[in-house]
Amino acid sequence: MSIEIEILTGGAAPPAVAQLFDLVWPDDVLRQLPWGHIVFADADLRVLVESDEQLVCHVGIFRRDVTWNGRKLRAGGIGGVATHPDFRGRGLASVALNAAVQTLKDERATDFALLFCDPHNEAFYASRGWKRFMGEVWAEQPGGRVRFDAMLPMVFYLKRAPHEGEIDLCGLPW
Repeated sequence: MSIEIEILTGGAAPPAVAQLFDLVWPDDVLRQLPWGHIVFADADLRVLVESDEQLVCHVGIFRRDVTWNGRKLRAGGIGGVATHPDFRGRGLASVALNAAVQTLKDERATDFALLFCDPHNEAFYASRGWKRFMGEVWAEQPGGRVRFDAMLPMVFYLKRAPHEGEIDLCGLPW
């Protein structure tokens, strides 16, 4: 299997990404997830992994000024991690995640990386150097500012790595 990796400008999900999301999280599954009702931000960049010109994995990159315990920091968000069911277990999500983190490192403008995951994925991210954030996370939603606790927050050290306290995403979650 040969793969091709591209990092593209984000914005609204292009049709191939939307199709992958629909395959990974069909409506009936999405309705049952604790985060299925949440409005998420659009990615600033997208890591796309293709095999034989088919999109098989996606990772979104988000850049945001956030606050941690009232202090302004630059967070690099990772979100929308999705792998086509027929291509799971081949390391593609790890490849895409590494490309996303390396992009944030290369920019040299990001203090830490932050992602949100389902509890069953915590070990996957932990084995790749991510640490659980043990504080509260706040985010915007159409109805106003809310505590974002539908998913586990995890941080990755770039220049610093907050592990507890309060993070305000200062916008929609990713």
